[in-house]
Amino acid sequence: MKKIADLFFRDRLVNLLPKTFFCGFIATATLVSGSMTFASKASAQNLPVNNNEIVNYARAVLAMEPSRQQAFDEIKKLMGGEIPQIVCNDPKSINNLPRKPKEIAVNYCNESQKKVEQNGLTIDRFNTITIELQNDNNLKRQVYNTLIRLQKTPDSP
Repeated sequence: MKKIADLFFRDRLVNLLPKTFFCGFIATATLVSGSMTFASKASAQNLPVNNNEIVNYARAVLAMEPSRQQAFDEIKKLMGGEIPQIVCNDPKSINNLPRKPKEIAVNYCNESQKKVEQNGLTIDRFNTITIELQNDNNLKRQVYNTLIRLQKTPDSP
């Protein structure tokens, strides 16, 4: 016989993983977007995001996530649990870190930039998509669904 609590909490736990991952994804995308805004050219109109770019964007985020987690954990340990906001393109936020956490942050930023480019996007385009995600619920849903699909079948396009 099932416990009453199991009936209520099981569904919540099943739905918790995708929501938790999506929050991590948004945090990663925001960090990388902020971290890689190297003199982006302002344009009056952004090009629509196509399906190929959505897949490339999701792959880049998935590729960055393990490095982000590792860097976060290492910096947290070195800083005694409290981590200041670190933005890769803000030298002040990185220069204010002690030597070892600064090295970890710089390495993470460099790796993230490479992973974005290895997944077929420029830094500018990655940043543009990240900004559009914050304002376009349809795009957000498409990226979320692509992330879920890629996690289930990592080799699929």
